[in-house]
Amino acid sequence: MPSPPSSLPGRVAFVGAGPGAADLLTLRAIDRLRAADVIVHDSLVPDRVLDEVNPAAERIQVDRDQDQRPSPGTATGRLLARLVLEGRTVVRLKGGDPTVFARLTEELEPLRQAGVAVEFVPGITAALAAAAAAAVPLTSRDSASSVTLVTGREADGKADGIDFRPLADLPGTLAVYMGVEQVARWSGELLAAGLPADTPVTIVSRCSWPDQRIGGSTLGDCVRDFEAHGWRSPAIVLVGAKVPPAFGPLQGQFVLATRPTGQEGELAAAIRAAGGECINVPLVRIADPPSWRPLDEAISRADTYDWIVFASGNGVRGFMRRLAGLGLDGRALGTARLAAIGPATRRQLEASGYRCDLVPQTFSSEGLVAALAAQTSRGRYLLVRADRGRDVVRRELETHGHHVDEAVAYESLSLESLDSDTLAGLDATSVAWLTLTSPSVADAAVRLFGPRLRSWKIATISPLTSAALARHGLQPAAEAVEATATGLVDAIVRHGPAGVRLSEESAEAANLPPTSRG
Repeated sequence: MPSPPSSLPGRVAFVGAGPGAADLLTLRAIDRLRAADVIVHDSLVPDRVLDEVNPAAERIQVDRDQDQRPSPGTATGRLLARLVLEGRTVVRLKGGDPTVFARLTEELEPLRQAGVAVEFVPGITAALAAAAAAAVPLTSRDSASSVTLVTGREADGKADGIDFRPLADLPGTLAVYMGVEQVARWSGELLAAGLPADTPVTIVSRCSWPDQRIGGSTLGDCVRDFEAHGWRSPAIVLVGAKVPPAFGPLQGQFVLATRPTGQEGELAAAIRAAGGECINVPLVRIADPPSWRPLDEAISRADTYDWIVFASGNGVRGFMRRLAGLGLDGRALGTARLAAIGPATRRQLEASGYRCDLVPQTFSSEGLVAALAAQTSRGRYLLVRADRGRDVVRRELETHGHHVDEAVAYESLSLESLDSDTLAGLDATSVAWLTLTSPSVADAAVRLFGPRLRSWKIATISPLTSAALARHGLQPAAEAVEATATGLVDAIVRHGPAGVRLSEESAEAANLPPTSRG
């Protein structure tokens, strides 16, 4: 006999999302997000965070309309109270930390009136994340014995605004939140309060997002530099902190990555470790296949295979998502062993709780076939792959007498266009290198970036990607020896500082305006 429905109300947790990267969430935040029926979030929380943690939860985005009546915070609080009283498990997900510049008082009042208990899960607030990203200390025994968090945007009509005079006298760092739109106001007031014009200023724009940018200025020049460099919101300004000189062979160079949203982390980390700045502009997006039926059927007979072979991390994610969606776990795989085309795919398997039995020494389809062919004679293989790509693994395994089934776990779709803001941001940035990580990305880059390719050096992750580029009359300046993010950055570093521009013949073949030889 089924249990009677619970009469207890739902619950709500205010959770800090941190600055934006999913791997900066706390373990408790991940736990609360995974248990949520509904997630109420701000626009500052990237979709990729929600996609990674709990794609099944209902999502409600709340916008901050300054003219909203009642106030935006009160309206959100009433929404939370209604959801909780309906018996829902709710997470109120806020960028950074929920107690720092987050309209918390306004949102809590309706919950208090409704008698709803609230849990708080702290997050990494933007000032701490920005300081870490820029590698600058917020405090110092010698020069900064305090740190002050201050808003750079006051509420309209607020009578008791910030008095900057005592702030200018503090021997410490000022972390200015929400300061982009009113940079002239707060910097002018700090100057008028006596802070020297040569006070160093560090700007971290869109901290931990794919298009994160870090810059340095002074209090006297920051208005001009914000306009010149186009630093975008959300941004943190650290007044009194100086960006340290970049170290590494790529210091001072902007490297343009083209990975799908949320998958740029490893490449971005390798670029920054070499002293460069990474900007990620996705040229393809990962989507569900038109039908899950072929993959579901393959999963239902997974225990009949000798090997399940994953050609990418996206294939692992799609496979594991469907496995869980069918109410199954690792026991459904029986004695099948798992193979991955390279170390990134292996890490994705391990992150999903599975041991990888084989990674080839050469991270390519050919290397995978050679490694698998030596494992069994006339074995049964399931190849988990994208909707498009090379057919080498299936064809070669069948040539060796093996039985091979294929199942599509995701689609890789080229973007139709790039928005004007993205292109304007690239035009305002001195991009040194463009990185291409697959033939389809190379094709998309030529179509979407067009004439801009004439002024960027190009690095490719493999000979196949270089061949795709060559079909457009272009040659890379560098090609990775090992088809990994680290290998791609190593190829850029080996190239050295001297730029190699496209020849006029190559530019003409690619329908690009001619350029002078580098």
